[in-house]
Amino acid sequence: MADYPSLHLLIGGEQVTGGGRETEEVIDPATGETIGTLPRASTEDLDRALDGAKRGFRTWRDTPADKRAAILTKAAGLLKERVSQIAPAITREQGKPVKDAMGEVIYSAMLLEFYAGEIKRIYGRTLVRPTGQRVEVQYHPIGPVAGFAAWNFPMINVVRKIGGALAAGCSVIVKPSEETPAGGIALVQALLDAGVPGDAVQCVFGVPDTVSRHLLGSPIIRKVTFTGSTAVGKHLARLAADDLKVATMELGGHGPVLVFNDSDVDKVLDTMVAAKYRNAGQVCVSPTRFLIEEDVFERFRDGFVERARTVKVGSGFEEDTQMGPMANARGPDSLAKLIGNAKDKGANLLTGGERIGNRGFFHEPTVLSEVPVDADIMNNEPFGPVALLNPMKDEDSMIEEANRLPYGLAAYAWTQDPARRSRLAAEIETGMLAINGANVSGVDAPFGGVKWSGYGSEDGREGVMACMVPKTVHEAD
Repeated sequence: MADYPSLHLLIGGEQVTGGGRETEEVIDPATGETIGTLPRASTEDLDRALDGAKRGFRTWRDTPADKRAAILTKAAGLLKERVSQIAPAITREQGKPVKDAMGEVIYSAMLLEFYAGEIKRIYGRTLVRPTGQRVEVQYHPIGPVAGFAAWNFPMINVVRKIGGALAAGCSVIVKPSEETPAGGIALVQALLDAGVPGDAVQCVFGVPDTVSRHLLGSPIIRKVTFTGSTAVGKHLARLAADDLKVATMELGGHGPVLVFNDSDVDKVLDTMVAAKYRNAGQVCVSPTRFLIEEDVFERFRDGFVERARTVKVGSGFEEDTQMGPMANARGPDSLAKLIGNAKDKGANLLTGGERIGNRGFFHEPTVLSEVPVDADIMNNEPFGPVALLNPMKDEDSMIEEANRLPYGLAAYAWTQDPARRSRLAAEIETGMLAINGANVSGVDAPFGGVKWSGYGSEDGREGVMACMVPKTVHEAD
């Protein structure tokens, strides 16, 4: 067990707390106990952050590319140096095993390193014109950015709001989740310590709707980027539309997994069971609807249940823990309703289905099979440790079910048929597709979805260009 750090806002490079500000408690999901007190930004704090972002944009935009790249690289190094202090704080506030929290910090550092390189790869182009004429396409940073991050990845979600914007030359005001604030604070502090001006990257907290309305109501903010639920994403998109602000929305999913009879079933099981229960299923790209070709369904079902029953659930600080608690009290309560509804509709509960104990927010790894499509859990993202296993007749029916929902963030498929792989890549409606694997992200690859899973991309070159605007310059002698 590790000490939890003190919490504060970061405005203009200063740690801001006290002063009669409203506060809220941060809860350890493994115990249900309060571990920290977080200050909420006042209206004056938000206005000061906005004024700073306006100044910080001009300063950071005009900082030479080599210097900006060096600063981001240094920040990545600081995260690596501090991983043994940051990761336990993430585990305390979010619940995931500390080894997974360490991986989250390292991935965040890798993303900053990639973006440092992209700063030097923002290219325009010159168009062909007759002698005496010149047309040049330039790319410029869009302006101050407001970023809002979800609680399931306290640092990765935040670095995705900040990294591409800073690489593009924008200033950023970020609001990590109030439930998991320490990861975001640590990230912003590393950037400040590395040399990012205090006005160019700031961190605030408060009542989410109040903060978002205030920031997006200001003409200073030119872009909003958000990770979270589809419902909240639609709300923020409407607020952004009032001032025609650019938006990137990384929203909910309901990941389909297509398992064909030519796949290596044991390999699929070993890979996808681990992926399903990673972070207690609280992952926007979590594999959830397993669509299994009929003639391998029973073998797959039995193997999945066997493996699910061996997942070690416990405190994230215990060395053999594979799955920690859910991150908040809402998680087990929501799953109880969804699982109950599925059973009422005729689904088979094969293992799990219950909360574990009465301390903290632990839940059993759960498997449901033959789940009717009208069950709530087949249509609404469970965001928890629940796998849904259904037999499917053939490829066409599997693709139809994969595309049935209005979500399209991540999808998975297992097959040895090269022609089928090409068909799946063309026909599955998703922003990211993993074939014969469980990884759908990489620092150099765009991360984002389609339909109700949002629009725009983070990570990769696309994450930088999403924070830039083209300008065409026509010039004549």
